[in-house]
Amino acid sequence: MYKELDNLLSADTTVDSWYDDGCVIASEMLSEFSPSDWEELSNQVLSKPIEWQRKVAYCLDNKCSVHELIILISLLNTNDEELFEICIDTLRSYSSQEIKKMILDNPQILQRVNDLLPTASIPVRKMLEDFLAKIHS
Repeated sequence: MYKELDNLLSADTTVDSWYDDGCVIASEMLSEFSPSDWEELSNQVLSKPIEWQRKVAYCLDNKCSVHELIILISLLNTNDEELFEICIDTLRSYSSQEIKKMILDNPQILQRVNDLLPTASIPVRKMLEDFLAKIHS
């Protein structure tokens, strides 16, 4: 299943076709991942092109699983602002206290979110503020 996801995420698609169809198909694939698929994804994700990483991060709130969370946390170490924002946006759907604690125990994540706030566009600022509110609730 990982190989199929890799092929989908590697395909050259238009932005519209990705958000209309591709992300739905990718989310369905992720819901059928086995433990070995998750391991392969975890091992490969940081070596993939940035666009591939953005696509996978966008789809990782499927079940809010620990596997997905670990991958999102690893992707937060990016220099790519758009990927970082996608990861933070996706993390807003993770609501368990354990996950909130995990994020709060990583102050560099919260610091980076706070650093982005002053220069963020209005929609991104609202998303970042919502993330912070949910983490601190």
